[in-house]
Amino acid sequence: MDKFDLIIRPKRHAFDIHFKEIWQYRDLLRMFVKRDIITVYKQTILGPIWFIVQPILTTLIYMVVFGRIAKISTDGAPQILFYLAGITIWNYFAESFNTTAKTFTENANIFGKVYFPRLITPFAKVTSGLIKFGIQFTFFLAVYLYYIFTSDTVNPNWTIALLPVYILLMAMFGLGTGIIFTSWTTKYRDLTFLLTFGVQLLMYASPVIYPVSTIEPGLMKDVLMLNPFTPILEGFKYAFLGAGYFSWVSLAYSAGVASVILFLGIVIFHKTERNFIDTV
Repeated sequence: MDKFDLIIRPKRHAFDIHFKEIWQYRDLLRMFVKRDIITVYKQTILGPIWFIVQPILTTLIYMVVFGRIAKISTDGAPQILFYLAGITIWNYFAESFNTTAKTFTENANIFGKVYFPRLITPFAKVTSGLIKFGIQFTFFLAVYLYYIFTSDTVNPNWTIALLPVYILLMAMFGLGTGIIFTSWTTKYRDLTFLLTFGVQLLMYASPVIYPVSTIEPGLMKDVLMLNPFTPILEGFKYAFLGAGYFSWVSLAYSAGVASVILFLGIVIFHKTERNFIDTV
């Protein structure tokens, strides 16, 4: 009897997911990550510096519009650090979501010709997004250390140790929502027009540019606290700036919602990949 290195069988049900294959194709994952980084900025003059220019310009606009004109409180933290902190952690989710949400439409040609675990592609997007986050976070740290040594307006605390948890949760949200979105867009292309608007709207519905403390107690604040991004954003700011709040219960709530969304996303993605080539 002949022995084969790889046997491809049809997937029999929605939960028939072979995570072991993703590890076996880790070299392909690294190749996709390298491709994502190189191709985007290969023909640009500034290259990876664009990763820093974007949060700088956005922060300056927020300082003028929300800090000077709207005069929104930053809980005593320097405006540049407050806005930069929110933008840095939020951008990782937005980048992960925006890129994974185009998985099927952008890779239809590859998926139709070559076999490999399809989840490799969105995993690669989330992983390559870590590099962009790392560059932006390094810039945030440079500004942060300047204020640490020159003023007493920032109050870091032990919850900085939870930074990997905040990053992981944002990755889970970005991957989970992204693969759900890309699965739906194989049939409903109109959803692609809501992509940028939806992320922008979600950002304003999350405490990125304002602290929870500025919201008066009531229905609006209750809804804001139900937003699973709120504990992550507030916890990130609290860890580095001392502004915001931290709660183990709230963090566990965010982790639970992220886990459910990621699980549903993988199941829906897995179900869609079996026949998406007929609709894309």
